[in-house]
Amino acid sequence: MSGSLFRLENSWHPIEGDEGGGFVFTMVNLSDHPVSDFKLAYTSLTRVKDAPACGNARFLRRNANFHQFAPPEDLVLHPGEAWRFTVQGLWRPARHRTDGAKSAYLTLAEGRHVPVTVDDLLLEGGRSEAAPKLLPEGRLDQPFFMQPWPVKAELQPGPALPVVLYPAHGSMLEDMRAVEAVNQLYHRLFAVAHQPFCLTKTADARPIAFTPEPALGKDAYRLHFGETITLAYGDAAGRHYALVTLAQLLFGARQPDDRFWFPASGLIEDCPRYGWRGCHLDVSRQFYPVSAVARLLDIMGWLKLNIFHWHLTDDEAWRLEIKAFPPLTTTGVLRGPDEPMLPQLGNGAEPVGGFYTQEDVRTLVAHAERLFIEVVPEIDIPGHSTAILTALPELADGQEAPDSYRSVQGYPNNALNPAIDKTYDFLGTVFDEMVRLFPSKLVHIGGDEVAANTWMASPLARALMEREGLDGTFGLQSWFMKRVQAMLKARGRQLAGWDEVSHGGGVDPQGTLLMAWQKPEVGMALAEQGYDVVMTPGQAYYLDMVQDEAWQEPGASWAGTVPPHHTYIYEAEGDFPEALKPRLKGVQACIWSEHVLSRDYFNHLVFPRLAAVAEAAWTPKEQKDWLRFAVLAPLTPKL
Repeated sequence: MSGSLFRLENSWHPIEGDEGGGFVFTMVNLSDHPVSDFKLAYTSLTRVKDAPACGNARFLRRNANFHQFAPPEDLVLHPGEAWRFTVQGLWRPARHRTDGAKSAYLTLAEGRHVPVTVDDLLLEGGRSEAAPKLLPEGRLDQPFFMQPWPVKAELQPGPALPVVLYPAHGSMLEDMRAVEAVNQLYHRLFAVAHQPFCLTKTADARPIAFTPEPALGKDAYRLHFGETITLAYGDAAGRHYALVTLAQLLFGARQPDDRFWFPASGLIEDCPRYGWRGCHLDVSRQFYPVSAVARLLDIMGWLKLNIFHWHLTDDEAWRLEIKAFPPLTTTGVLRGPDEPMLPQLGNGAEPVGGFYTQEDVRTLVAHAERLFIEVVPEIDIPGHSTAILTALPELADGQEAPDSYRSVQGYPNNALNPAIDKTYDFLGTVFDEMVRLFPSKLVHIGGDEVAANTWMASPLARALMEREGLDGTFGLQSWFMKRVQAMLKARGRQLAGWDEVSHGGGVDPQGTLLMAWQKPEVGMALAEQGYDVVMTPGQAYYLDMVQDEAWQEPGASWAGTVPPHHTYIYEAEGDFPEALKPRLKGVQACIWSEHVLSRDYFNHLVFPRLAAVAEAAWTPKEQKDWLRFAVLAPLTPKL
């Protein structure tokens, strides 16, 4: 047999009295040979409980999203025949076509693994509704293309479209370099489009006169349009954003449908609403090559986002090369049937890996800096550490029962143990290498989703709790986080984390930045405790969430349905009192990758919502316009 000669079809149906409903699986043998005594494994975010009720199958094991079943002992599956079995006992009901099996493979009697094709989850006992159009037709009140929309735009369109723009005679070298940087950004995003800038005067070109005005403030700029375009800027970032705006105006005016024009005269005055305009990317669940990360940074630069939150580690993989610990990026990244970490979230018969070398990191950090983007790295601790503990088993308490607690994702014993001294030796070495790679003053250390009974079966942890007078898991977590905070401070860095860092007494709020993700109200509570806050609630800014309730719309749904309209109109400030608003540093989109099995899935889930978050981060509330956004958003470049 070669290739995928087996197909697994899966459907979900409601069951009265069982909220989780049930799966029906049908595996078809398309090969030329009968098979028997095999095992079927699949990965799915809709997990079964420990003792599911199976019809015509035997449940063998589950690890997080990995599931394995076997047929009845006497079953022989001949060519063209199908094996059908049912599973009841799911943790939650399926709601969308991406809630079923994401990958599958067979382990044959001789131990060989062969791929099994799997497709969308089908719906039985209900209507499989098609996804609707996500954006309305929209309308323009001003015929100009700008993303995000500026603070003030009083422009008059004209019929004369300059072929290119160029630095006026007498421009400084730094001005010319800034023009070339945006020119190159444009070329990377729109490879076959005509250049927006040149560096010397040419026919049908319009000059740009640069004027530094520090009084404008950080990131701010002003554009006057006439025979010469006057560009005043507060700092280098402001000059860069002004040039991006000019490139966008030309990009729009060149569109073939005559919806957009280039300004003949008028004024743009602009500065960002928030200092933190972030985009997070989870590269642990699925690996993104360097070229894809660089492309995302370019899209962020086009949208004037300025923080790249790089989620480098999780249960599924550790993606950052640490020279002192090679197993992190050998053992700690490999998932496969015969690897220490089992397939997860779309992996099948073939092992998968992938990590970023330190040279890759330097390349991407430098690329981001040219776009005025700060890279904030995250290693997710103490929970979400299955990959670490697989690579470095000496960091576990050997006296602890192997399945004494599980994370919300179903991983057993997945947290670094605060009572093991080697934990801090390990983290200190990791931080030493990280601070040489990442100039950001912040290191994000996760801190999220530690299960409520974590470490309670560890004799070492119990002894530490008694010695230090700590109360339960979260008291121990707070003790751990405070020690990590001190380690970062000793290295000239500050702690950033998810909102659960505040649990159990939290850490010193001074200089600490926490991200409110669980629900919007958490952000205000954190600010009241003295933490600086970035708002990134799953209910508005998690871009892996489904965009419609229809069964055929892909994505996750634990935080509800997040249509582009809601992402666009959501106001992070909410009910923040004036006294707490200085604590609100900005907003951030989060791209979690459990559902991202292809570039097409990425683009469907991320756009247009990333542009919506970018406008929320930059544009004042009174200047936002959903119908205008609906016209502009389809032209946002994709990955």
